[in-house]
Amino acid sequence: MSIGEGNLEAPTRHPLDWKNPDFYDEAKLHQEMERVFDACHGCRRCVSLCTAFPTLFDLVDGSSTMEVDGVAKVEYMKVVDECYLCDLCYMTKCPYVPPHPWNIDFPHVMLRAKAVKFKQGGTTFRDKLLSSTDAMGKLASIPVVVQAVNASLKSKPIRKIVDSVLHIHADRDLPEYDSATFRSTAKPQGGFEAKDGQRTPGKVAIYATCYVNYNEPGIGHDLLKLLAHNEIPAVMVEKEACCGMPKLELGDLAAVEKLMEVNIPHLAKLAKAGYAILTAVPSCTLMYKQELPLMFPDNADVQAVKAAMWDPFEYLMARNVDGLLKTEFTAPLGKVAYHVPCHQRVQNIGNKTRDALVLAGAKVTLVERCSGHDGTWGVKSEFFDKSMKIGKPVFRQMADPKADYVSSDCAIAARHIMQGMGETTAQKQHPITLMRIAYGLD
Repeated sequence: MSIGEGNLEAPTRHPLDWKNPDFYDEAKLHQEMERVFDACHGCRRCVSLCTAFPTLFDLVDGSSTMEVDGVAKVEYMKVVDECYLCDLCYMTKCPYVPPHPWNIDFPHVMLRAKAVKFKQGGTTFRDKLLSSTDAMGKLASIPVVVQAVNASLKSKPIRKIVDSVLHIHADRDLPEYDSATFRSTAKPQGGFEAKDGQRTPGKVAIYATCYVNYNEPGIGHDLLKLLAHNEIPAVMVEKEACCGMPKLELGDLAAVEKLMEVNIPHLAKLAKAGYAILTAVPSCTLMYKQELPLMFPDNADVQAVKAAMWDPFEYLMARNVDGLLKTEFTAPLGKVAYHVPCHQRVQNIGNKTRDALVLAGAKVTLVERCSGHDGTWGVKSEFFDKSMKIGKPVFRQMADPKADYVSSDCAIAARHIMQGMGETTAQKQHPITLMRIAYGLD
C-alpha cells in the first residue's frame, strides 16, 4: 500500500521520551536521523525556512551516492547546529508529521541530537552562559553593575574582545539591562471585580519572563496598564525562574526539569484558582503550552498550567469576543509593520495581535516569516551572517510600507529586524505598548 502525503487530520505531537536510555543512544539516534533526513531529502519543501535544510541537502548532493546513506554520521551535527527549534517546519510545511505513518518530527529529532551532544560534553561555555538568562539578568541588573554592562554593550573595542574570547558577534545589537526590574517595580491592580466571560477567566496572573524582567520592564508595565484599563484584576506570579526554553534549545533537559520544578508549583496554584496566566514573550508561552507538557505528559500540574496559559493578545481578543474589552481608542497609531514570531505562529491561535492592532485603528502590514534571530542563535559569531541572511526578506517587507512603527511580539526579533532594516524613521514598539498608546494611557 502506498503512503501519500498529508492527512485529513490535524497535526499531533507525541510526548518526548527523554528519560528513556535509548533517547541518548547515539547509534539509535543516528538511525532515526537517517530515516528523517531521507524523507526530507526526498521532499525538500522546507529549503526556504532556515539554513538547516540547505545544509542537509548540500551534504546529500555532495556525497558519493547523492543519497543520505552517503553522508558520514559525523556530518549530521552540522545540520543540528543550524536548527534553532523554531518549529515552523513541523507546523507549516511538513506533510509527514503525525498522524501520518512516517511520523516525522524534525525539530524533536534535532532536540534529541542536541541533548545527546550536551550529555557527551560537547557544549561550549559560551552556549551555557547565553542560555543562563536568569542568572545573567540577576547579575547584570545589579545597580552598581548595570551601567558598566550597558556601556560595554556599546563599546566596539570591548565587543571585539568578547567576540574573540566568547564568540558573541561584535556587530550584534544586544539589549541593555535595567536595574529597575519588572518584578521589583510592578504594581498590579487586583481590586477589580473578576468578571468571567464565556471564553475567558476574569482574573489574570503575570509571569514576567527573563527578558521583560531584566531587559524591557516597560513591556510588563504596559501590560498591567492594559489590564487595569479594562478592569481586569491582576497579580504577579509569586515566584518564578526562567521558563527553560534557552536550556531546551541547548539540549540540557535536566536543567529544564529543575526549572520546571521551581515554576510549576506556583503556576499550578494560580491555574487551579481560576487565573489566566499571561506571558509577554512567545517562546515562554510556547514552553508552557507545548514543550513542558510533551516532556512531562503525566504531570497533572504541568497540564493544568498548559490549560491556563495565554498569549496576551489571545486573551485580549477572546475578551473582546466575550464583550468585556474596552474598544474606545483615542490615539491613532498610523501604519504598523508587524512581524509574527515563529513561536507565536506555532501556537495555532491565529493572528490575534494583528487583530488587536486593527481593532485599535492601526493600518497593519503583516509579515509572517522567520526573522532568523532565535533566542541566542543569531548572537553567536558563527551564525550572525546567516541570521542576517535569513532575515533579509523580513527586513525588506517591514521597510516597504514606510511604517510609523515596527513591531513584533518577540522583542528580540524586533531588535534584530530594526538592525537589518538600517536607517528608518519608524519607531520600534512592542504591540502591548502600541495598545497602551492607542488607549491614550500614560
